[in-house]
Amino acid sequence: MRKYSRQREIVLDILQKSYSHPTAEEVFTEARKVDSNISLGTVYRNLELLCSDRVIEKIPTPISKDRFDLKKSKHNHAICERCGKVLDFESKVDLQSIKSEIEKDSGFEIIQDEIRVIGICSECNKKN
Repeated sequence: MRKYSRQREIVLDILQKSYSHPTAEEVFTEARKVDSNISLGTVYRNLELLCSDRVIEKIPTPISKDRFDLKKSKHNHAICERCGKVLDFESKVDLQSIKSEIEKDSGFEIIQDEIRVIGICSECNKKN
C-alpha cells in the first residue's frame, strides 16, 4: 500500500463522506474547498491510484463520466442510462457459486465481483 499524500487524504475523505458516487470533477470541486491549490490533474491521479490500490472503485456509466465509490461494504450498482445516476443495492444472488463455476470451468481467477445493472431511474421515468 502506498503512503498517502495530503491530497490523496483529501480525495479519500471526500469519498468517505459521499453517497452520491461523485465524478472526478465533483471530487475536485469539493477538494478545492479544502485546498484551493489542488489541481484537477492531481485529483484524477489520486483517484486512479486509489482505484489501483482497490481502495475505491471506478464505475463507468453509459452516458456520463465515470463515477467513484469507496468500498465501504459489499454491494452492487444500478446505473441510469439517461442521467448517469448510480444507486447502491444489495442482492440475494449467490455470487460465490457463480464465481466457483466460472473459475472451475475456465480457470479464470476472479478477484472482484459485483452485479451491475443498467436501466432507467425513477426520476427519469417520471419525466416521460
